[in-house]
Amino acid sequence: MSKILSCEFNLDTACVELHLADGTLLSIDCTAVENEAANSMYQRSDWLIYNDPLSYAELILNGDPELYLKAVTQKTPID
Repeated sequence: MSKILSCEFNLDTACVELHLADGTLLSIDCTAVENEAANSMYQRSDWLIYNDPLSYAELILNGDPELYLKAVTQKTPID
């Protein structure tokens, strides 16, 4: 994959869009990814999508989104 020139979340399409140095525009459909990876509404990476779309894109392209979602959505009982 060539160098990433820009990365942003497009609110109109609900996609993280990456512009690569070779002229490629890569669009990640966040709704489709989240529907496949998340088991509940609490296991979604919305914060990452809105606040750090580059990390989200790297997670989807290179990582394991299900493992990430399990790690960041720990349920703690209220006493």
